Amino acid sequence: MTLNDWLTVAAFCLLGAISPGPSLVVILRHTMTGSRRNGMAAAVAHGAGVGIYAFAVAMGLGHLIAQYPEAYQAMTYLGAAYLAWLGIQMLRSSASHKGDEKNQVIPSAKVALRDGFLIVFSNPQLIIMLAALFSQFIQPGQSYAIGLLLAATAWIIDTLWYLLVAFGLSHSKVLPWLKAQLVWINRISAAILFLLVIRVITL
Repeated sequence: MTLNDWLTVAAFCLLGAISPGPSLVVILRHTMTGSRRNGMAAAVAHGAGVGIYAFAVAMGLGHLIAQYPEAYQAMTYLGAAYLAWLGIQMLRSSASHKGDEKNQVIPSAKVALRDGFLIVFSNPQLIIMLAALFSQFIQPGQSYAIGLLLAATAWIIDTLWYLLVAFGLSHSKVLPWLKAQLVWINRISAAILFLLVIRVITL
């Protein structure tokens, strides 16, 4: 793999990371309701999930899914169910915040790690996108080194981006405003997740 090839992969991974979606919703949620630490924990877990996904695709998961479309469909429905569950959690959080702010339950760092990791696997379309990208650089019988390089690139870029997002959202000039708008942000985020669920199950 040449430097230009790697830069192409890195640019694609960066564009994928910065695109708004359910991952951003999760990082935003845990930064607002928890702390900078929780937001960064979700970011690190998300990056690890992307790295695992990317390595699996580099090792042939994309071809395997293409051979078994039923497995891809099952992953799609499971991902949609998880997005719907997250949306419901956000609506419940909004209701409890509006009713009794003092008794708000703050998600733990463990929950942030879980949500950051699992949200990656709610999007099986990532398999198709990564497979299309990686297929240009991985040939049958090629060493694992290229696969590891591709996976590490996706992992590091995704982790750094969402760490930056969590750090920025938790800034002392930003976080108080976000928390003041928490009810509406949760409602809007839940609506986005429900729209994604509808999109997934109707494709």
